[in-house]
Amino acid sequence: MTKAATNKDTATLEESQQKRVCIQGYEGAFHEIAARYCFQEEDIQVIPAHTFDDLVQKIDAQQEVDLGLMAIENTVAGSLMYNYKLLSNSDLKITGEVFLRIKQNLMVLPGQRLEDLEEVHSHYMAIAQCRTFFQQYPNIRLVETADTALSAKNIRENNLEKVGAIASTLAADLYDLDIIAASIETNKKNHTRFLVLEKADKAALRPKVDKVSLCFAVDHEVGSLYKVLGVLAAYNVNLTKIQSTPIVGRPWEYRFFVDFVTEGSLTHEQAIQAIMPLTKELKVLGVYEKGEHFEY
Repeated sequence: MTKAATNKDTATLEESQQKRVCIQGYEGAFHEIAARYCFQEEDIQVIPAHTFDDLVQKIDAQQEVDLGLMAIENTVAGSLMYNYKLLSNSDLKITGEVFLRIKQNLMVLPGQRLEDLEEVHSHYMAIAQCRTFFQQYPNIRLVETADTALSAKNIRENNLEKVGAIASTLAADLYDLDIIAASIETNKKNHTRFLVLEKADKAALRPKVDKVSLCFAVDHEVGSLYKVLGVLAAYNVNLTKIQSTPIVGRPWEYRFFVDFVTEGSLTHEQAIQAIMPLTKELKVLGVYEKGEHFEY
């Protein structure tokens, strides 16, 4: 065997040992930063997906990815409702989570000034997190794009003058852009929660689990939801999230997404079994360990 062939085989082996993590966005995106914190003890390869639909499809089809990371809620802009729909319609399982403190930065080509800007491009969620800052500059048009980092990359590749991007400091470094206004997010306690998603038949139960995500519907009757929540309270679980979405085709009926953390001696299996008779279409989206909080 030649030396070149040996080197090629070694490179192939190293790639096969990497965990391939799919993210919505591109190099320098907050999803990438969250993924690297979430899997900081592992060797990962970040695989981009243009949209959240693409992300879910890639994980489901195992298209050169092992698992994915998807934003689900933000402390400023709220829940990403479309992503809840993607979750409920897929067979993917939540196997982890991570929380990231988000600092949004306004960046431009070197030499450009804030007063020169006519447009600022970024993902709609990033724009929503910075609207108060831009109220001072009504002449600047805010343009929604597919991704924060992609907006920064586009400025560099197309040498766009009078155009800025809202993105991470990592994106500014990668695409050699100047940050002319740092940390412009409205709320300085701006955090995003990301979910680790895996194909159901690949998702092995972790040895330590204390958090449950599930969704269900209830009868359209007075007190139906109250009864479910009452049972969960009796089983000493800490409800950390409840979100409702309309059920398409069934007017005034809703699907509820619930996260809870188990506390005390009763298990999550017992809590789920207890509410099953009170719910309809109950689906366990994931059982996993509570995520850590990171600041970037």
